[in-house]
Amino acid sequence: MCEAETAEGAPPPSPLPPAASTARPKLTILPLIALIFFDVSGGPFGVEDSVGAGGGPLLSILGFLLFPLLWSLPEALITAELSTLFPSNGGYVVWISSAFSPFWGFQQGIWKFVSGAMDNALYPVLFLDYLKHSLPFFSDSSLGRPFALIALTAVLTFLNYRGLHIVGFSAIALTFFSLSPFIVLSVLAIPRIRPYRWLTADIRSTDWRGYFNSMFWNLNYWDKASALAGEVEEPSRAFPRAIFGAVGLVVASYLVPLLAGTGAIDISKAGEWSDGYFAQVGLEIGGDWLRWWIQAAAAMSNMGLFEAEMSSDSFQLLGMSEMGMIPEIFSRRSKYGTPTISILCSATGVLLLSWMSFQEILEFLNFLYALGMLLEFAAFIKLRIKKPDLHRPYKVPLDTFWATFMCIPPAFLLVLVMCLASIRTFIVSGTVFLLGIILYPTLQYVKVKKWVKFISPPETLGSCNGDLPTLPDDIIDEASVSLL
Repeated sequence: MCEAETAEGAPPPSPLPPAASTARPKLTILPLIALIFFDVSGGPFGVEDSVGAGGGPLLSILGFLLFPLLWSLPEALITAELSTLFPSNGGYVVWISSAFSPFWGFQQGIWKFVSGAMDNALYPVLFLDYLKHSLPFFSDSSLGRPFALIALTAVLTFLNYRGLHIVGFSAIALTFFSLSPFIVLSVLAIPRIRPYRWLTADIRSTDWRGYFNSMFWNLNYWDKASALAGEVEEPSRAFPRAIFGAVGLVVASYLVPLLAGTGAIDISKAGEWSDGYFAQVGLEIGGDWLRWWIQAAAAMSNMGLFEAEMSSDSFQLLGMSEMGMIPEIFSRRSKYGTPTISILCSATGVLLLSWMSFQEILEFLNFLYALGMLLEFAAFIKLRIKKPDLHRPYKVPLDTFWATFMCIPPAFLLVLVMCLASIRTFIVSGTVFLLGIILYPTLQYVKVKKWVKFISPPETLGSCNGDLPTLPDDIIDEASVSLL
């Protein structure tokens, strides 16, 4: 609602329609940290490709030291500020709609949903990749693999349907279980570590496209949890603390096992590092029992990754439905408070994409994600410049000039990842882009004709350049105190 149209002293309207605001269990800080951890990482599973693509451990180690500073931290800071500014389901769709227009918010929603579905299609594949080293039944050539993918997706989808609070508390247990074998591995590796092995790098054989895609994928999606901000208890307090807690957890979960594994294993085996190789590292350092433990942890980690991604994707669709962008059916909740149709839509996308290879999925989703993140950085800067007086329960502790400067390094990395994409990726991403452009006016026409039921949001998103309700100014700005 426009500031000029708001009655003085009256609190802004809720960004959700009354039907969506009924009482249900809310996420607190610890489950939120665990969900963000699984949105981004889930443990060191998948970092092995960065060692193989980088021709040795040096580039991988440097990447996990530098990329969090240049990429992860700026994205986490922006997510903390905008999530507390607009604490409603839909997250980045709301940010873009407010900064630019509902049209661009809708495009962001399409890009993010498709990249999220691609991302989620990776986890059943990674799960089976870890098991195939010990159980040939799950190998790429096995007839049982497709049925295993379908069964695994169905079971995990049902768990997501049972409730977000269940997913959140399950994520805490999964975080502990997923990281526990790497704590043991790191301790056992100490006597075998030779620091000179960390300096190995065959630059001539480096697969730069694979390296950057692997690094980027392992350190992105900090903004995903914002899509379910409306389900968080006291988001102005919880989001900043959860974001920064997750940053430390993610960086440690990558660097410690990576240093232990590459420092304790013969450097001549650097070329063998690919997804699933940590199980072999566990075998060499601890024996069969540690290999099986790592494989079990990988399985459980991929469950957490799947659940976190599906929760974010489904609540993004719910938020878009509550904003009147897509049909009302996507906002319908089960008796557990979960968006049933949105979850089924996400699961369908996963099954349709799970036949693709790991590297194909990785490159496609990275391109679409990079495109969406560039739009988020632009929205962050525009809201700082055009609407500096909006109440920000947490604000990045930089003035607008330095906040803009902070966005330059990650924007450069985003453009670099997009430039390294293959022609096939440009074609696929261009198809998704055209789909969004065509779908938006089509849905608007359907809405006008009343062929399908849409929710009427509390205000027209097109007015005031897409302004949306934010937190009232009388909320104490505790979250911004002494964070950084």
